[in-house]
Amino acid sequence: MKLCLINHGFRYELEKLVRIFFPFEKIEISTSADSEDNYALTELSETESGCFALARLKILGKSLEKSLAVDLCATDYDKECELKLAIALYECFVEATGYTPGWGILTGVRPAKLFSRFSHEIGNEAAEQYFKNIFRVSDKKVSLCRATFAGEDKIISLSDKNSFSLYISIPFCPTRCSYCSFVSHSVEQAKKLIPAYVDLLCKELEETAKIARAFSLKLETVYIGGGTPTAVSAEQLNKIMSAVATYFDLSGVREYTVEAGRPDTVTEEKLKVIKQNGATRISINPQTMNDGVLQAIGRKHTAAQTTEAFNLARSLSFDNINMDLIAGLPTDTLESFSHTVGDVLALNPESVTVHALSMKRSSTLNLKGDIPEAEIGEIAAQMVDFARDKLSEAGIVPYYMYRQSKTVGNLENVGYSKAGYECLYNVYIMDETHTILACGASAVTKLREPDGDYIERIFNFKYPYEYINQFDEILSRKSGVREFYSKYGKT
Repeated sequence: MKLCLINHGFRYELEKLVRIFFPFEKIEISTSADSEDNYALTELSETESGCFALARLKILGKSLEKSLAVDLCATDYDKECELKLAIALYECFVEATGYTPGWGILTGVRPAKLFSRFSHEIGNEAAEQYFKNIFRVSDKKVSLCRATFAGEDKIISLSDKNSFSLYISIPFCPTRCSYCSFVSHSVEQAKKLIPAYVDLLCKELEETAKIARAFSLKLETVYIGGGTPTAVSAEQLNKIMSAVATYFDLSGVREYTVEAGRPDTVTEEKLKVIKQNGATRISINPQTMNDGVLQAIGRKHTAAQTTEAFNLARSLSFDNINMDLIAGLPTDTLESFSHTVGDVLALNPESVTVHALSMKRSSTLNLKGDIPEAEIGEIAAQMVDFARDKLSEAGIVPYYMYRQSKTVGNLENVGYSKAGYECLYNVYIMDETHTILACGASAVTKLREPDGDYIERIFNFKYPYEYINQFDEILSRKSGVREFYSKYGKT
């Protein structure tokens, strides 16, 4: 499809808008009108009567056109032009496809953060009306924004400007799931790399702790993720967690999470290591409680193993357990998804995270028709709505949310929890509340200016073999943290 930009340069948002409806379509940018099939044209035109945002769309044998007046007296004229072009193009797509995304024209990762900003500037009611009338966000999604914004604000207030969180990446899994987009390696493939990786990760933790102490940074939360951290041996996991306890001051830590993740990696020995090293929260993530769906996505465990792992953790006094689910998985139906939600609620976890499937290009093999979003998006939307209703009835309510590109139905990922069991780290990293010092392959350190909103990022190498072979460069990049705090300081 061609996206024609006439008399303007608002490519970024308009291209993302096209991808809501055609996530895998190759988009060619043009600056001239085009008469071929499958094109979207957006144009700013000035006449004697004012300025107009025009959208013209030709797809699926249909031709549509919308035109909206641009307010010449708008405080931010450029933003007004971009907004009106997006609305006009969006309305053309909705009419042509019959598909109305719940998030309207919004394409950003943090809609609740945007809603929070609007609420503080113009009030809750005005923010809701703006989201509905201008951004074309549905009533259900506005309600979700309102709920998560309230939950996130309480958590954000717990952190001060000298706080930080520690993220530790263990990028190994028993097998790679078919939907996975994370940088992770199967244990079988990467077996020889793991001992060296663990040793070097501990060295990076030591260096990171030195920097944190040098600038009197206060550790708020620890999060060990992956991959599947419990894919490594109990001895290796103990070595990593012991390094955290040795090098960092954990006295002020509010939360310490370890993703136990795949139920087939959970053992009594590993759970005892996690407990003994001070973790306060774990995740046991079934994604689905349907064995047929598990097989379809390449998960080599059963729903029964999830229940066994959960009950084992309970028997060892874990009292803060999260479970992850995914809506829109291949072969899953609303009926089978509802059974999954019921089975999870029967276990009575403290929190549940409901993700919308993020589609890779290969996932299109599981979709049929010209408009995959219109076909699978509606079912996935019903799934997340069902989950919200049932979880809320059980007192497990939304507290944080984020979005990814190319998710089925243009949906969202939402964290639900009982009161007092919200995952602080999830909110801190999504809101960019404070600095995240990250260690391990594919980890990204995010440095936040103590007295401002400036964010600086430091990237580690993605793959374990790169991390191992170029570890000196990893340590060299850590000097960027020192430079950042030397420059911005603390008051």
